[in-house]
Amino acid sequence: MPLLWILILLLAVGAGAAGTAPTAAPQRSVRQAYQEGEAALASGNLSTAERAFREVLAHNPRDPGALANLGVVYMRRKQWPAALRQLHAAEKLAPKVPGIRLNIGLAYYHQNDFRSAIPPLASVVRDQPDAVQARYLLGLCYLFTADYARVVQALEPAFEQESYDLNYLYVLGIAAHKAKLPAVEERALGRLVAIGNDAPEFHLLMGKAYLNREEYARAVQELQRAASQNPRLPFLHFTLGSAYLKQQQYQLARDEFLKDIAIEPDLAYNYDQLGDTYEYLGDDLQAQRSYREAVRRDPHLVSSYLGLAKLYQKKEDYRAEIEALEAAGRIQDSANLHYMKGQALRRLGRLPEAKQELQASTRIMEQERRQRQRELNPPTVVDPQLAAQPQ
Repeated sequence: MPLLWILILLLAVGAGAAGTAPTAAPQRSVRQAYQEGEAALASGNLSTAERAFREVLAHNPRDPGALANLGVVYMRRKQWPAALRQLHAAEKLAPKVPGIRLNIGLAYYHQNDFRSAIPPLASVVRDQPDAVQARYLLGLCYLFTADYARVVQALEPAFEQESYDLNYLYVLGIAAHKAKLPAVEERALGRLVAIGNDAPEFHLLMGKAYLNREEYARAVQELQRAASQNPRLPFLHFTLGSAYLKQQQYQLARDEFLKDIAIEPDLAYNYDQLGDTYEYLGDDLQAQRSYREAVRRDPHLVSSYLGLAKLYQKKEDYRAEIEALEAAGRIQDSANLHYMKGQALRRLGRLPEAKQELQASTRIMEQERRQRQRELNPPTVVDPQLAAQPQ
């Protein structure tokens, strides 16, 4: 058979085979992928949600909704840096969507980076004055950065809506006391007393209020009353331990922190305060174990890294001290950190590096003085009960 006819026959067979082959299933639309992602996110199926939103982004990498929802997936997993990458990308594409900025604020908030959380939350409140959640979060950020007048400024406009929320009234009352605004303090705490109804939660908040006012005996009285009503109330034994710690009753403080750990084993602040307590009791080994447990559960606890650094300094383990200080410095810069690191480097004979750290300490102190900041005072202690509230 001529070669030409052979080629024609082969082509014909190939065409026939192609015609009888099953057709590939059509790809689903971007809209279907998006709908699947939203449904999975609503039901808590984070793996499916992530896969669906990534499918959307494969078609359109600049889809702000998919980016924002992917950020929410990472927030649910508490993968905060990954969440922030997606949310910031979404914000650039949709800067007028307040929900994206609210989630950015929440992501910073849950890392205890309250200063970074303030601008996005303040922008939400500016655009939506009735956004109560954003307003409350903003107030808490100001509280944890010791800007008490701004706490009142943020929270007071929501008084009518929030006047049945014990925590809101407590925060507003404490901030008003610190800001020397007695009329606001009286209104908030008066309302707190009026609706408290002798509940253990009420006595816990009153105990915390007295603790903030340095009225330690009255704080203990209120907290013990709460304990008699509900000994398993979250954060109760932590707060009572803090009150005993302020009174230098270290064994009682230790016992209360251990009780709270039995109830809330994942609360890093318990281990942080327990580390301080063991250090005061002279048990450096248990103090070190407690601080390590604290940073294992919350790698952003600067106070625990500082506690470890001080313990290493006592042991003259300056390399370990420097490692702890560097870990703290990656979270929060301060003059004290540079000073301690400079002293440790000097003891190791690394004089040029020590000089640089001490110069950095001096420079930061001068900047703070010019800006009238208060970084040289003891840092504000974050209230773990309040910090845990917004979800």
